[in-house]
Amino acid sequence: MTATPAIPAVLDGRRALVTGGARGIGAAVAHRFAAAGATGVVLDLQEGLDAAELPTGWSALPVDVCDEPSVAAAVAAAVDLLGGLDTVVAAAGIVPAWTSTAETDLDDFDRVLAVNARGVAATLKHVAPHLSAGASVVAVASLNSWRGDGNLTSYAASKHAVVGIVRSAALSLGPAGVRVNAVAPGPIATEALRARMASRTDTTGLSVDEAVAAAGRGTALGRIATQAEVADAILFLASDLAGGISGHLLPVDGGLGA
Repeated sequence: MTATPAIPAVLDGRRALVTGGARGIGAAVAHRFAAAGATGVVLDLQEGLDAAELPTGWSALPVDVCDEPSVAAAVAAAVDLLGGLDTVVAAAGIVPAWTSTAETDLDDFDRVLAVNARGVAATLKHVAPHLSAGASVVAVASLNSWRGDGNLTSYAASKHAVVGIVRSAALSLGPAGVRVNAVAPGPIATEALRARMASRTDTTGLSVDEAVAAAGRGTALGRIATQAEVADAILFLASDLAGGISGHLLPVDGGLGA
């Protein structure tokens, strides 16, 4: 068995904020950042927060990224706890149930855009005044940031929007020395993805394990990427190792479509 490599302390002394940090990719990021030397605060819905799951020395605050006053209050509280912000990860997001274009529920469409796109914009708006010179922001986008999905119109629209927000924020915040980037995960076998695959078994005819394997067959690596690999890519973009990179989208998809 190959030993897990030690994580270099590339964020030593940095103060981090992670939205959507209670589960999935956001939680993986919080633990990676802590291992790399950062102290931080996780923001997520109240019902998802569990202090026992936080990295040692990190704090948690409730937030609803759809509600701007909630975002403003949570960011202000995080800044009070940390004394400032050096890196921010906007990982809060949802994936809706499959639906065709003709059957799109526009209330659901609005909810997906509110969380995935407006939530990122609200986070950036309220962290921007507190970012130190040389700070970094990373948003979690998707492979659906550049391609469509016949079953996920609202999700694709929201993730296309994230890229526009990131590129615009990079131009706006760049003169202050702040970098803004995004990662674009392909399918990642989080608990949420496995649950969605389970809900689609009647449609696809595939078990969850078969669906995961099928998703991997279209990649250069012959497998889908992991949460840890996405967290490592975010760690890179957040660190000084990516000091000359801003306004870009980094795919983490195992080479999907290579």
